[in-house]
Amino acid sequence: MIYIFRMFKECPHPDEKQRMQLSRELGLAPRQIKFWFQNRRTQLKAQHERQDNSTLRAENDKIRCENIAFREAMKNCVCPNCGPTPLNEDSYFDDQKMRLENLHLKEELDRVSSIAAKYIGRPISQLPSIPPFHMSPLDLSMGTSTFGTQQGLFNVGGCSGVGSSLDLDLLQGISSNSMPNFPYQPGSLSEMDKSIMSTIATNALEEFLRLLHTNEPLWIKSTIDGKDFLNLETYERMFPKANTRLKNPNVRVEASRDSTVVIMNSSNLAEMFIDAMYEELQVLSPHVSAREFYFLRYSQQIEQGTWAIVDVSYDFPQDNQFSPQLRSHRFPSGCLIQDFTNGQSKVTWIEHVEIEDKTLPHRFFKNLIYNGLAFGAERWLATLQRMCERNACLMVTTDPTHDFGGAITSPEGKRSMMKLAQRMVTNFCASISTSNGQRWTILSGLDEVGVRVNVHKNTDPGQPNGVVLSAATTIWLPIPPHIVFNFFKDERKRPQWDVLSNGNPVQEVAHIANGSHPGNCISVLRAFNNTQNNMLILQESCIDSSGALVVYCPIDLPSINIAMSGEDPSYIPLLPSGFSISPDGQQDQRGGGDGASTSSSISKNIGRCGGSLITVAFQILVSNLPSAKLNMDSVTTVNNLISTTIHQIKGSLNCPTSS
Repeated sequence: MIYIFRMFKECPHPDEKQRMQLSRELGLAPRQIKFWFQNRRTQLKAQHERQDNSTLRAENDKIRCENIAFREAMKNCVCPNCGPTPLNEDSYFDDQKMRLENLHLKEELDRVSSIAAKYIGRPISQLPSIPPFHMSPLDLSMGTSTFGTQQGLFNVGGCSGVGSSLDLDLLQGISSNSMPNFPYQPGSLSEMDKSIMSTIATNALEEFLRLLHTNEPLWIKSTIDGKDFLNLETYERMFPKANTRLKNPNVRVEASRDSTVVIMNSSNLAEMFIDAMYEELQVLSPHVSAREFYFLRYSQQIEQGTWAIVDVSYDFPQDNQFSPQLRSHRFPSGCLIQDFTNGQSKVTWIEHVEIEDKTLPHRFFKNLIYNGLAFGAERWLATLQRMCERNACLMVTTDPTHDFGGAITSPEGKRSMMKLAQRMVTNFCASISTSNGQRWTILSGLDEVGVRVNVHKNTDPGQPNGVVLSAATTIWLPIPPHIVFNFFKDERKRPQWDVLSNGNPVQEVAHIANGSHPGNCISVLRAFNNTQNNMLILQESCIDSSGALVVYCPIDLPSINIAMSGEDPSYIPLLPSGFSISPDGQQDQRGGGDGASTSSSISKNIGRCGGSLITVAFQILVSNLPSAKLNMDSVTTVNNLISTTIHQIKGSLNCPTSS
C-alpha cells in the first residue's frame, strides 16, 4: 500500500494501463484502484480548500483591522491649511441616514430588551452605556463544539491532541453533516446584537468570579463525599434576576464546583477553549437524552498565568425560523485556569445549569444524573485531565520502541495511530447519540430497558459506505466500574465475551500508552484464528474517576501497516463497537472495590459506587448499497449478538442473569 501512495504523488490521475498494472501488483480490482485515486484526490482537494479558507480569513481579519485603524486616523486628520475634515462631506453622517439608523436601532432595542432583562435582571434602559464594539476578549464567532459526555474522551475538535480546538468527550462527537443549523451567521450579527452579547458575557464573568471565590453559605460542602453544592436560596439573593421563565415542575437546577491539576500550561489550555457557541452533552447510552446549549463564551486573561473561561446561554429571538427550542439553559459556568508547577495548571470548574426533564430518567440513571456524576464539574475535570494526559503522551517522541513493543517505530506512526483511534472512539460515541432527532426503536426481551436500534445511511469519507445498523443497551452489574474495566482489558478473558476472537486466545502486538493509568492505552490485538489471519483488532481503552471506556474495531493488516508507517489514516474505514462503563451513583457500603490495578485517585473516586452501568453497543454493515432496505434478519442478528455478549459477561463475572 505504501507503493500506491508513492504512485499517487507521481501520477494522481493514472490511465487505464497504469490502473491495471497497480491492480496486478496489489491484488486489487481495477475498480478499487480507480475509486481509491478518486477518494484520495477528493481528500487532498478538501485539505487545500481548508488551508486556503484559513489563509483568506486571516487576511480578511488583517484588512478589517487596518480599515478600522484608517477610519480612526481619518477622524483625527487635520490639514494645516484647510482645518479638520467637514462632517457634512462624510455620507455616513448624512442627516437622513442618521434618522433611518435611529429608527432601526429603536426596533433592535425593543427586540432585544426582553433578552437583556432575562440575563441581567433589569430593563435595558437601566443599563450603563456600552463602549464601541471594537477589539474585545469576547469571541463572538459562530464556531461549534460537539460534546458527547460519556466515559470516553472529552470530544470537540481534537481530543487526541491533534489540532488546537478542545475535543472533550463530554467531548464525543457527531459527524459534521449532523451539526445543527445556527440561527445566525457571523455576518448577520448587528452592532446591537454584539453590544447585548458583550454585556451579557461581561455580567456572566462577574458572576462567575464571585461564585468562584465565595464559600459558605453560597456553597455547601457535602458531609458524604465532600463535594461543593450550590445553596440556591443564597444564590438567588446574591444574584437576583428577572423571573421570565414559566413555573414548571419538571425544571430543576444542577450546580457543582470542583478543582484539579492537569498536565498543560494555562495559555495552551485556554487556547483550546476558544471558539465555541454550541455544545452537546451526552451520557453514552441511548436511554438518556442529550443536552444541547447555545451559549456565549468569554475568555479573559485575569493576570499573568491566569485565565477565566466563562459560558452563558444565549436565547436567539423567537421570531427567527432557526430559533432552537432547547430544554437546557446554562447559567454562568466555566473554569479558572492558573499556572501551577512544571508546566501544569490548576483548573477550578463551576457547572451551573437549568434542565427541563419532560421524561424522567430511567431508575438506572437517576443517581448518576442527580448526584452530578453524569454532567457535573467533577466529570468535566476528570475528562479534561485525561485529555491533557493523552495530549502529553502524543508529544513524547523519545525511544518509541519502548512503548510500542517494536511494532511502531516512528513518532509519525504513533501520531497516525492515535489519530485513527480517536476517530474510532468519536464514531462509536456518535453511534449512541440521542441528538439531532436520531430515532431509536426499542426491541423487547432483554433485561428491563431493552435493546434500542437505529439505522442510518453512511456516506462519510473513511467510513464503510452503505446502510449501518446500530444497536445498544445498558445493564446494571453489582460490581465497581474499575473491576469491570479490568475484566474487559484482560487479554486472557477476552475470548469469554468477544465474538471477534471466536473463542480463540488474543495477543497484543502493538501498544501505545496515552495516560498515567496503565489502562489508558491504544492496542493492536491479534486473535489466533486460522480463518482470519489478515484481520486485527484496533482498541482504545481509558478510565478516570468518572468511569471508563473500551472501544474496538476489526481492521485489516494492510490498513494497520498504513497507519503505523505514519501515512494519513483518514480514509481507513471503521465500524467500531464497545462498552461504556460508569458508576451507578450508589454509595458502596463495603468501602469500595478491591482497588486492583487502579491509580489511587481513580480507585478512591470510582470505589465510592456500589455498582456499574454498562452500555453495550454494536454496529454492523447491513448492505454496501445506500439504497438498501433493512430486513428483520439483520435486526435479529444484532439483537442476538448483544444478548449473547451480555449473557457471557454476566456469567464470567458471576452475576445474576436478570437486571
